[in-house]
Amino acid sequence: MPTVTKDAHKAGDYFVDYETKVFEDVKAEPGEKALVTFHTMAFEGSIGLVNILNAIRLTKKGYETSILLYGPGVLLGVQRGFPKIGDEAFPGHQNFNKNLERFMAEGGKVYACRFALQALYGSGEPALIPGITPIMPQDVLDCILLHKKANAVIIDTWTV
Repeated sequence: MPTVTKDAHKAGDYFVDYETKVFEDVKAEPGEKALVTFHTMAFEGSIGLVNILNAIRLTKKGYETSILLYGPGVLLGVQRGFPKIGDEAFPGHQNFNKNLERFMAEGGKVYACRFALQALYGSGEPALIPGITPIMPQDVLDCILLHKKANAVIIDTWTV
């Protein structure tokens, strides 16, 4: 039987070189835009949180950044909590809410499709995190097209 001779890992150790950046740190030119779309479920994978963090980072890089929540993505934008709204039932329970609020506080815009909100998930505009703008289903495509016309960076996320 082989013997393990290496010391066990401990807090403060690291496994990778996290300091060497390979690519230049890109910043937006004045007026450049970015759009991050979400057609994904809250808590069904990491992409919802990862792309909210990407949207925050795009804003910090100087992009005029918007988030578009449609289909199941609207569930990222609803107020949550248990037993009361705002309560954190388990660690990380409020990640979506807190990071969307942070994104909006830093100048980002968030849009949520009214059709998905009501017709698909039986919810209404009062359930949205304050600051999120509800939009008509026809606005989903126009939001994307306007960003394409502006040569925006677009991160399109679908979970199937």
